[in-house]
Amino acid sequence: MKKISFAILIFAIFSSWTAFAQCDIKNRVQADGSMMYYFEPAVFYSTKSKSLKINIVTDKEHYFVSLQPTPFPPKQIGKKIKDDLVIHLDDNKAYKLKHYDTQYRKNDSIMQVLYLIDEKDIDAFSKFQAVLAEINMKGTEFVRDYTFKLHKDAIIEQLKCFLKDEKEETDK
Repeated sequence: MKKISFAILIFAIFSSWTAFAQCDIKNRVQADGSMMYYFEPAVFYSTKSKSLKINIVTDKEHYFVSLQPTPFPPKQIGKKIKDDLVIHLDDNKAYKLKHYDTQYRKNDSIMQVLYLIDEKDIDAFSKFQAVLAEINMKGTEFVRDYTFKLHKDAIIEQLKCFLKDEKEETDK
């Protein structure tokens, strides 16, 4: 009986730890002094020659999908990326996200392209898995559709954490 109780206790501890780990929101101060909140990017697509990481970023007013492609173009070419992103969710609808910014971070070792999620689409992105992205990053090999195979629910989980955190702040 003691072994069963101990096993249940250990399970409860690991379950609660996992729940908190899923909402590990990080933050950083932008060059303009504003605060951005984000999660570590999740790999959505990966081959031997390229990968695509995605995460949600917010300034607490707007939500963005952040793409981190590898390889990525040099800064002078990458800064010309201005096309919008189309993401298909498993509700069989396509959502167009406006290009917001292209950033090079960590001494230009990471390229991050931010796309604004329309406020009316937040609910869909927090309920339906990402299935496919139509990306046109001029000057790169990332001019095509990417069918997501990995971490398709990462956008849902990250948005839920942000929305839960936002709700808790307004309830205070």
